[in-house]
Amino acid sequence: MKKHLSIGLSAFALAALLSGCAGGGGTTTPTTTAAAPATSAPAASAPATSAAASSAPASAMAAELNVAESKLGKIVVDGKGMSVYYFTKDTKDSGTSACTGGCLTAWPPVLTTSDAPAVEGVTGTLGTITTPEGKKQVTINGMPIYYFEKDKAAGDILGQDVNKVWYLVAPSGEMITTAAGSY
Repeated sequence: MKKHLSIGLSAFALAALLSGCAGGGGTTTPTTTAAAPATSAPAASAPATSAAASSAPASAMAAELNVAESKLGKIVVDGKGMSVYYFTKDTKDSGTSACTGGCLTAWPPVLTTSDAPAVEGVTGTLGTITTPEGKKQVTINGMPIYYFEKDKAAGDILGQDVNKVWYLVAPSGEMITTAAGSY
């Protein structure tokens, strides 16, 4: 009994370690799937909403994406209502992320363990790319998506127009380029 408990706890600890924030720079070709309404409710990935020092997202088994209303119109959010962003330095369908190193601290990738993350209302084409750590980062229309560390609550859109390279994602997969001061 102790041996089984030890193995189970070790597996749980390894899974928890592997589900942490992982970076970009993946090297595989994106896998795409047509967006379809979710038929189950997988766990969602979202940034921490407490005042804790860590602002990295708590990764989950499969990303869940939805649509929410914001000051800039309808946007893509995760299952907990946290906004997701595009990075204009990423190249569509390249299979890699241009956000590496320190960039990943401020802009954690949206991760999943599923090749077809659950979606509701998102009509853009979903897929994944593989990060250098072997994790799956979610893509929409061939572009990797990210969280912003300063977004602490559902509905926050503090990452919009940061450095003129970070923008919210519309449900169609288009980039919302309205400037932050415009809303």
